[in-house]
Amino acid sequence: MKVLLVGGGGRENAIGEALVRSGAELYVVSKHRNPGLARLASGYGLAKETDVGKVLESALNWGVDLAFIGPEAPLEKGIVNALEENGIPTVGPSREAARLETDKAFARSLMEEYEIPGRKLFRVFEDVSEMRSWVDDFGRPVVVKPLGLTGGKGVKVVGYQLKDNEEAKAYAEELIRKDGRVLIEERTDGVEFTLQVFTDGKRVIPMPLAQDYPHAYEGDQGPITGGMGSYSCPNHLLPFVPREDYERALETLKATVGAMRKNGTPYKGILYGQFMLSREGPVIIEYNARFGDPEAMNVLPLLKTNLLEIAEGIVDGNLGRAEFGGKATVVKYLAPKGYPVNPVKGVKVEVDERAVEDAGAKLYYASIDENLTLLGSRAIAVVGIADTLEEAERIAESAVPHIKGELFYRRDIGTRESVEKRIRLMQELGREFKSNPC
Repeated sequence: MKVLLVGGGGRENAIGEALVRSGAELYVVSKHRNPGLARLASGYGLAKETDVGKVLESALNWGVDLAFIGPEAPLEKGIVNALEENGIPTVGPSREAARLETDKAFARSLMEEYEIPGRKLFRVFEDVSEMRSWVDDFGRPVVVKPLGLTGGKGVKVVGYQLKDNEEAKAYAEELIRKDGRVLIEERTDGVEFTLQVFTDGKRVIPMPLAQDYPHAYEGDQGPITGGMGSYSCPNHLLPFVPREDYERALETLKATVGAMRKNGTPYKGILYGQFMLSREGPVIIEYNARFGDPEAMNVLPLLKTNLLEIAEGIVDGNLGRAEFGGKATVVKYLAPKGYPVNPVKGVKVEVDERAVEDAGAKLYYASIDENLTLLGSRAIAVVGIADTLEEAERIAESAVPHIKGELFYRRDIGTRESVEKRIRLMQELGREFKSNPC
């Protein structure tokens, strides 16, 4: 089967590998030639992923049987609508359904209307004075968010104290003047985790839980990025997520898929729930309308079920099963020095792929071209897979020295110390639970 994959990041490298492993003949369109995907693909077109016309033209010229959309930006442009209108079944939500990610006001309103569990108190403002009055009357710390896509970098969690709301109001005013609207939510304290599911619009099949490290620097310091790495556990839970909270999070995503169907905007593809495990239980922070990056690299190497069969089940409306191996995974991203604020670009790096492989790690290319020149975002990911978290982290760490250049990464991703820190945070919130082994 000829399969078109749209996108050229680390997430797409993992998707492409899984599709080829499933027997697909792979064709790719992305804005740069990803070195990992280039060696997997039978055809490679260079175009902006949001250029729906060019992507469609490539798909028709190649005569693909199925398409798989990696990133969120082309979903907002209606790429799934265009491909399916031209007879190409596509894994990914329509423009209307993708609003779960591309329009946060839509997502919050949907949760409110259909009483989806795990929802937050929110308001959308267009008027600066009204916004300022509401924040003052609310009297508790808030979170300020742009309504559209931000690449994981637009949310502002200002602080823990009421006095910090002055900074929140200033940021919200800036967004209203820039975008016309802003979303303000109640602040929720806890520890974040990711649950991704496959869905055909009715049936929902969960993947292993993962935890992302969004801050740029070790110790969870520095600016928010698209994610510097992530880990998952052999039992598919996380040490600080009891099974009952996992079930509650899964129920939130099932209820969301049901609500989208009732809303007349049926959702199919991959649905990603970013949750905050609070004292009261899991609260949805945001939806993503596609695989997470890096979390795709945690789950796809463990997938035992044929991804092509899953893809066909999604587009045909008869999704079956998805089985994952019982291993731990640790993903560590190497990013250009200065990322995300002022990243180095145009500089070549050296990658000893054989040595990375000998270390037992997997390698995925992201924002780097076929000449191994840095393009400005997270460049290369290494993935350790093992029976235990400690061993998976050791494998990922041992692969890093075989990649040389103006790069940095977080050594603490997936370490026992960083995991225990998250357990302590939950305990400090007053949650009494027996931590799961990892």
